[in-house]
Amino acid sequence: MVAVTDVDRWAPGRVPAGRLVRGVQERAARAFPPVVQERADGWWLRHADGSAWWASSVLPHGDAAPADLPGRVRSAEEFYARHGSPARFQISPGACSTGLDEALGRRGYRVDSPMSLRWAPTAHVLERLGQGDLPVHVDESATDAWFGAWLAVHGIGDDPAPERALLRRVDRRTAYASVLAGTDVIAVGRAVSETGWAGVFGMATLPHARGRGAARRVLAALAGWAAAHGAARMYLQVECHNTAAGRLYERAGFRELCRYHYRVKRPAS
Repeated sequence: MVAVTDVDRWAPGRVPAGRLVRGVQERAARAFPPVVQERADGWWLRHADGSAWWASSVLPHGDAAPADLPGRVRSAEEFYARHGSPARFQISPGACSTGLDEALGRRGYRVDSPMSLRWAPTAHVLERLGQGDLPVHVDESATDAWFGAWLAVHGIGDDPAPERALLRRVDRRTAYASVLAGTDVIAVGRAVSETGWAGVFGMATLPHARGRGAARRVLAALAGWAAAHGAARMYLQVECHNTAAGRLYERAGFRELCRYHYRVKRPAS
């Protein structure tokens, strides 16, 4: 993991990109804590029943010699088989074992969910977004209205309990922002602060409320909370195909740190 002093002094070119990516993504992993986690020579094996799939993936951040990769991958596959789910690996440039992506491809893993990891100075986000006119509340825990709006956009399956349980497992300082239209919550997002960084997660706007600046207001509120709690830098992860969200984050000053993807084990035929 990146040392706090390295991250806090970071500027382009001063901390190796792989170390920076690794540190940010490990912060993101702690913002989505799994039910079960094991460490295996630096690899984080993570599993969470029924909740966000990115809480159920391997962070292969420890170095491994190419000759060791088959055994390490088999051990990870056995971990996920014990928990009844397919193995999934997060593949980031400079932040995972050399040759792993190619090795997984040879084992029949498919590429999935291309993502963009972005960062911005918190002060720049505040300057670019301003305050806006829509009323917003920021709470320390997820209210029923916050969770209901998030679930309406991102919910998967019939049982929301695992997603609620995931939020309760977060043990870092967290903010839940809700934008209102009258008494109705129309857009939400959350931020998790750790050692000078605030990660942005769970951005969601109800379909009928899009195009009114609600997501922009959520992001500005989370940036204000981050600044108030000593987080000078922000990061977020966005699907590469989500062009609307990408435009918002670009306008807010977020720059791409890297692109990454997942490798998912194909089911046996």
